Amino acid sequence: MKGSIFLETHNTLRPLSESQRIVVKVGTSTLTHRTGRMNLRRFHNLVRVLADLSNAGKQLILVSSGAVGLGVGQLGLRERPTDTPTKQACAAVGQCELMYLYDRQFGNYSVNVAQVLLTKAILNSNGGENAGNCMERLLDLGVIPIVNENDTVAIDELELEIGENDSLAAIVAGLVHADTLVLMSDINGLYSADPHKDENAKLIPVVHEITPEIEAIAGGAGTPNARGGMATKISAAKMATEAGIDMVILNGEKPERLYDLLLNDEQVGTRFVAKR
Repeated sequence: MKGSIFLETHNTLRPLSESQRIVVKVGTSTLTHRTGRMNLRRFHNLVRVLADLSNAGKQLILVSSGAVGLGVGQLGLRERPTDTPTKQACAAVGQCELMYLYDRQFGNYSVNVAQVLLTKAILNSNGGENAGNCMERLLDLGVIPIVNENDTVAIDELELEIGENDSLAAIVAGLVHADTLVLMSDINGLYSADPHKDENAKLIPVVHEITPEIEAIAGGAGTPNARGGMATKISAAKMATEAGIDMVILNGEKPERLYDLLLNDEQVGTRFVAKR
């Protein structure tokens, strides 16, 4: 890793506080405990922060993982299933619970939410444009769209394990012409090496270009119930930045960091700079 990559600063970059339309993606590792059950304290904090950002005038789209993981917990399964029908069953059960929790918690702050379920087939057809138009109208009405992949019917994605929500979030960001995409995960950002294995790994604060050197850093999923990993986040960053959208990888352990990022212009996580 070249030393110059650690010298990048965000002082001359577009202030992210200027972002009006923001897509926030939360992963399973952020929303749930390793048991698959909801991490209620973190979930409540996330909803409170998002509702407050909405009150501050930000237009938010939430791309939420967690349906399959929640279904695993709801059904009392010991681990994430490997067969497609059981994954679908977990998704069907978990999606109900996920939206119930979001609707109830956002309702406490008088914020309306809407469920938007998408598949690759929809996004690869005119349905993608229709979904984008729907979300645009929801935002105009002051509603926070909550987007997830429709794992109940998206059999190819479940079987091939390519249906992660990092890329979905990047696609959604493009559909709604977002200013910024934030991926909240179980890691502080992109490191020079795996921080779980290398104590000398350094956080990379800003990435101006996704080079082969950057791509080589990517690793696997961090928790048993999660599907994504750093590789999927780098892929999402490529899509977002090429569409003119800034992207940030942020640790979801403390949702309050969204204030630092989107209101106070503090350096948190790793920022991938949009191509303009």
